[in-house]
Amino acid sequence: MTLTPYHAKYFAFELTKRVASDSIEKLASALVDAKVDLNPHQVEAALFAFRSPLSKGAILADEVGLGKTIEAGLVLSQKWAERKRKILIIAPANLRKQWNQELQDKFYLESIILETKSFNQQINNGNLNPFDQKDQVAVCSYQFAKTKAPYLRHIKWDLVVIDEAHRLRNVYKNNNVIAKTLKDTLEPFPKILLTATPLQNSLLELYGLVSIIDDHLFGDLKSFKAQYSRADKYVDSGIYEELKERLKPVTKRTLRRQVLEYIQFTSRKAFVFEFFPSDSEHQLYTLVSDYLQRERLYALPASQRQLMTLVLRRLLASSSFAISGTFKRLEEKLLDVLKRHKENPLELEDFLNEDYEDYDELKDEWEDEAEIPAEKWYSEDELLEIKVEADLLGSFAQLAESIQVNSKGEKLIAALETGFEEGTKLGAAKKAIIFTESKRTQAYLAELLSKSGYAGKIVLFNGTNSDKGSRAIYQKWLAQNKDSDKASGSPSADMRAALVENFRNDAEIMIATEAAAEGINLQFCSVVVNYDMPWNPQRIEQRIGRCHRYGQKHDVLVINFLNKRNAADEHVYRLLNEKFNLFSGVFGASDEVLGSLESGVDIERRIAQIYQTCRTTEEITKSFTELRQELEENITQAMDSTKEKLLENFDEEVHEKLRINLAQSREYISKYETYLWKIAKYSLKEKASFDEKNLSFKIRSPIINAPIGNYKLGNKQIPNHYHFRINHPLAQEILNTWSSKTLPVQEVTFDYTNSQTIISALEPLLNKTGWISAYQLEIESFDKEDYWIAVGLTESGEWIDSELVKRFFSLNAQLGSAQELDSENKELIEQKLDEEMDAAKEISLTKNGKFFDQEYDKLEHWADDMKISLERELQDLDGEIKLKKMEARKSTDLKTKVQAQRTVKDLEKLRSEKRKRLFEAQDDIEQKKESLLAAVEKQLEQRHQAKELFTFKWNII
Repeated sequence: MTLTPYHAKYFAFELTKRVASDSIEKLASALVDAKVDLNPHQVEAALFAFRSPLSKGAILADEVGLGKTIEAGLVLSQKWAERKRKILIIAPANLRKQWNQELQDKFYLESIILETKSFNQQINNGNLNPFDQKDQVAVCSYQFAKTKAPYLRHIKWDLVVIDEAHRLRNVYKNNNVIAKTLKDTLEPFPKILLTATPLQNSLLELYGLVSIIDDHLFGDLKSFKAQYSRADKYVDSGIYEELKERLKPVTKRTLRRQVLEYIQFTSRKAFVFEFFPSDSEHQLYTLVSDYLQRERLYALPASQRQLMTLVLRRLLASSSFAISGTFKRLEEKLLDVLKRHKENPLELEDFLNEDYEDYDELKDEWEDEAEIPAEKWYSEDELLEIKVEADLLGSFAQLAESIQVNSKGEKLIAALETGFEEGTKLGAAKKAIIFTESKRTQAYLAELLSKSGYAGKIVLFNGTNSDKGSRAIYQKWLAQNKDSDKASGSPSADMRAALVENFRNDAEIMIATEAAAEGINLQFCSVVVNYDMPWNPQRIEQRIGRCHRYGQKHDVLVINFLNKRNAADEHVYRLLNEKFNLFSGVFGASDEVLGSLESGVDIERRIAQIYQTCRTTEEITKSFTELRQELEENITQAMDSTKEKLLENFDEEVHEKLRINLAQSREYISKYETYLWKIAKYSLKEKASFDEKNLSFKIRSPIINAPIGNYKLGNKQIPNHYHFRINHPLAQEILNTWSSKTLPVQEVTFDYTNSQTIISALEPLLNKTGWISAYQLEIESFDKEDYWIAVGLTESGEWIDSELVKRFFSLNAQLGSAQELDSENKELIEQKLDEEMDAAKEISLTKNGKFFDQEYDKLEHWADDMKISLERELQDLDGEIKLKKMEARKSTDLKTKVQAQRTVKDLEKLRSEKRKRLFEAQDDIEQKKESLLAAVEKQLEQRHQAKELFTFKWNII
């Protein structure tokens, strides 16, 4: 195609313009750039998040498995493109790496996980507020955000995303410290809350979540209770409809059944392999369990005993190889205490973290464990006890080392054969991921399987990936991908990508520690082996979710192991299987069930407590029965009908909207990709060769922001190509160049006769000539928008509207000689341009008027709520006075009568004071409403600026 600088300038405008917040076009560049499949419900949710420029955010509450992370990522990506880059993500500790990886893989966004180590490192490097990042998204856990709240307050966040936000739903309760701290800290900033369960047990949970987004959507807790707490008892009273209308602007929920025409879900099937530990294995378990149940242990720091006891039990359940080294280290620690007479708990922490990779994460989530000062000095009797304990630990280590065959490991061979046979029947590839919680067990399993016919077919995955095999895979992968976007430059991210690719293309088995449950997608694998079973149901769901997710084409087979000589282990498995439905069905653990827990750590703690305190089978059974009963109360379907009435729309309404969104999104993606391809081809014609069929090009000589190599436009990437996208540095350089370029007035001849596209609206202009002048009109009020204002005039005085002018740039064209617009036509065109600009301003005002109405309605509701709360207090007082008067009349004792009447008088006096305060409070509410209104009005003031794009004389032949 033969283009001109005017084409390039127009394409640059279209690719960089700022559009209304409620337009799908708002997300166009994010959709073009993101490496995700286009699902219309995700586009709809992303648009919903900030449909009004006055919005303070949204609760995105799609059912589990529909990609809420993608929805938030699209919003986040768009903010990034708008240079609004102060972005914070708060997630459960075990989801931080997943966010880190998804942002990199799907949206090309760098992020930093902030926890104690990285936070302190940033400060040591001179960044006194590590949350203040340049061109990086900050990611942290709930606990860390609470702890570092003073740092968070000093950043003016453009967007805060809170994942698994149901953890905050009880923010209205005074004892919920984390939720209240985060709400107060982040109050001024726009937020997106992600949760599949915004409502579980009470309407007050909805009130809590909504208040985190916007404290003015409802009044205070008292007024909400007065109006809605009994809504479920009056289904037909209209209360639901009223509440639903008030929730609509802030809550968006899509159901799985509504998107089945776009997303196909497979099932998961459970296989349980029972094993009987040898006498030596059972003896080791019994001895260590008795030891851990002692009232006092010198080997474990008192301040972290619960956490370390949990870790030791998990290592013990993993393998004899996992625990033997730990016993040695504990023995050495106590011998060191005897030698130097002081503790060194940090050294033990480092050792546990090295082998049990989940340690730091667990510590983060268990951090509210009471801190007990570690003892630093011992009596002679205590030193003798330490010597006895050290000898005992040494005997444990010897016993563990003597066990060279693990019963569970032997059972793994048969389990894998079964898994592969079942997978083959389903047409799945021969791939299995084995999860263990210990690096030592990982090494043992690799050796065991290598001797059992899987040598050369195994890849290891853990937090360090420092083994010889992993390093070789990494170096080979780097060499293969050095000239593509696959190599990010981050060694840890690239190592993970290399190992996953090796698993997909070459290996049959990946043996992974918990590190693989975070942030990688294994849809090509359909066998998941829980060699070690976590006690936290959310962690198990996360593991299985690596394979059983969108894009999986086969049913996923979940293999578990059950120790038949351990009553507690059997109870744990039944709990996880029957109460949490983790291992079978289309969706596994339902959002209803997992959402009933604020954190899976709660269950983990309870199970750990049972192991720690129960000594007999009867005690174990009794404790697990009590735990199941408690869960029954939480895992309830009581609010299902309420949730359906408040948060779900009719299917047909949703389906129609999704169809429209899908069509519009595809149209915009196609248009934007076309513009980007054309402007790149025109701008790089001297330095690159282009393959029109594959939408790829090869840069032959060095260019700023672009290495020599192959580039591919579009979502379907090919090996050894960089992904060329709108926000790629090279594309940004091209767009910035043309956006800022001033073009002279010249003659342009457009070729319609040889065009392959029929544009009937242009046919009446054939063989005619005239003028075109185009402007960019920036309007700023609630938000900034760019309007295309263009006027075309024929030599015979006919006007060509803005939209038809755009069609000119679909044609090939040739530049002619320099021209000068005569004064008569110039005056006519300027008058027409003024009219067009006035019309655009009016459109903007009308649209902003609707946003203003929504905001004012919200303030009116809030003011009414606050008045209801105050009036309710008076009503309660009236009732109390009436009751006291009745008691006074019924009393026969004069003294009692007098005392009762005195109480009545005191209450009446209090009522008078409250009435007075009611009027004062109503004035305060009106004043508050007025100040909020003034703030909105100030934003409403329009500011506009017009900038000429180009003027040229045209001919169409």
